[in-house]
Amino acid sequence: MTKYSLYLESGPKHKKTMVHVLDLLGCIAQGPTTEAALESTPEAIRTYLRFLQAHGETVRPEGVISTVVAVHVKEGTWLGNGDPTPGFAPDFKTLSTQDKVVNLQRLAWMQIDLLELIRDVTQEQMLVEPKGGGRSIYGILEHMAESHTVYLRYLVSNVNGLSQALKAVQEEGPDSLPLTLSGLWDITSSRLAALTDAERKVLVSHGQVTWSARRAMRRMLEHGWEHLMEISTRLNMPLYL
Repeated sequence: MTKYSLYLESGPKHKKTMVHVLDLLGCIAQGPTTEAALESTPEAIRTYLRFLQAHGETVRPEGVISTVVAVHVKEGTWLGNGDPTPGFAPDFKTLSTQDKVVNLQRLAWMQIDLLELIRDVTQEQMLVEPKGGGRSIYGILEHMAESHTVYLRYLVSNVNGLSQALKAVQEEGPDSLPLTLSGLWDITSSRLAALTDAERKVLVSHGQVTWSARRAMRRMLEHGWEHLMEISTRLNMPLYL
């Protein structure tokens, strides 16, 4: 049996909630209430483990899963959306070289799976907005690219070529996404791989938020996973069954 510590964020009324499984960095569960988010967490963990298994990691998705709530952040703004202002204590630990390598590999796997998922999606499918409101698939992908660059810039400031790569994603249209997204990811992954010892441990203040290498990688993985799952659901193409 594997026991996972859960880090929760929601308002004080326990409405919209996100559960962060920091032992499986990138794994999240969401729900309209804290209760619903916690109920969905075991299956969210299994899905993430199946993702890792599909890419060759030795894990047991069908093993017994136990969870315990380690922290529940209930104060701040924009709660339930992935990055509460105070962050979580593990965010501020030094990012080890080993963890950096593992996280970059998992991020690359998500990106490979995302490109495969959208490979045969038509331009019409890319651009149509859901009837209930929200972004088109192309809008989601633009949002992912924008957020990806922000997370890195919060840590290291300017990155050569990154602005141009993001502009290409935004301006060259759906048909060019495999090329433009890959170009952006190559730049961000190369910069993360080159983090210095000082950058792996530094804490950077942005207003009320303190940023770190570990926090940046957490958000890249979680945000990428969140929207990979969203697009999979939108297309009715479930992954990692």
